[in-house]
Amino acid sequence: VYSPNSEGIMNNVIPGFEEKYGIEVEVISAGAGELIKRLSSEANDPYADIDFGGVNYAIYKQNPDLFEEYVSPNDKNLPEEFQNTTGFYTNYTINGSCLLVNKDLIGDIKIESYEDLLNPELKGKIATCDPATSSSAFAQLTNILLAKGGYDSDEAWDFVGKLIEQWDGKVLSGSSAVYKGVADGEYTVGLTYEDPCATLVADGAPVEIVFPSEGAVYLPSGAAIIKGAKNMDNAKLFIDYLISDEVQQQFGDNLTIRPIIASIPSKTLTPIGEIHTITEDIAYIAEHKNEIVERYKDLFASLQ
Repeated sequence: VYSPNSEGIMNNVIPGFEEKYGIEVEVISAGAGELIKRLSSEANDPYADIDFGGVNYAIYKQNPDLFEEYVSPNDKNLPEEFQNTTGFYTNYTINGSCLLVNKDLIGDIKIESYEDLLNPELKGKIATCDPATSSSAFAQLTNILLAKGGYDSDEAWDFVGKLIEQWDGKVLSGSSAVYKGVADGEYTVGLTYEDPCATLVADGAPVEIVFPSEGAVYLPSGAAIIKGAKNMDNAKLFIDYLISDEVQQQFGDNLTIRPIIASIPSKTLTPIGEIHTITEDIAYIAEHKNEIVERYKDLFASLQ
């Protein structure tokens, strides 16, 4: 299994799967972008059988030859908008973009919105990573653009430029470095996502989650079987397992991720109805991801 997922998810899913089916699982953890590069380089002789957590609609759209067609019999139990319509990847949870604030460092600085990140006192104190290589950072970028006027809006891109200047040239290596950097007191606030942040809160770290008042985007996370997987039957079992009522209930009861099955609530997270959410145009982003990344890279380079 290749996966960029948090330890909480992996420690819940993998041992349970191994015990239930008597199948030993080797996990290789890396960022989503790195894993896609690895899948591409191994296309003729795949090492792994499953990409767990690194798959979304945009990645599938750009790399359909990397994944095996499979629709789980459990897929029919998912809400219609999250069912497997591509034939290749299966959604198993939804996760939202958020801000993570270090309570020991924030002092009197107000952080309730993306706009608040432009406070001069926060320059060089904002943790983020590269949208070109990190799926969570790309989700933050499109969330900001949507919240500030639209993916093509010059006003929204002007805001992104101001935010880049606030980073003061500091861009971290990956998603985990962002929330860990905030929790460890290296940064005052981070642009990140809900699951690992909620785990930090539950574990007593000096942090709090802020959902930006302009609106937070919630996106499904998916898993897919890798094309030519050598353990195909086991891989299909793994996909079935992820969206079984058993595992989805565990997500809701024990973990800081939201079950994809709507009838199973999360007992650990802020109810979704209490969060101002906005809806991403997933098909548009899939079609225009490269353009958005290139515009970001050009803007970032011009400001250094």
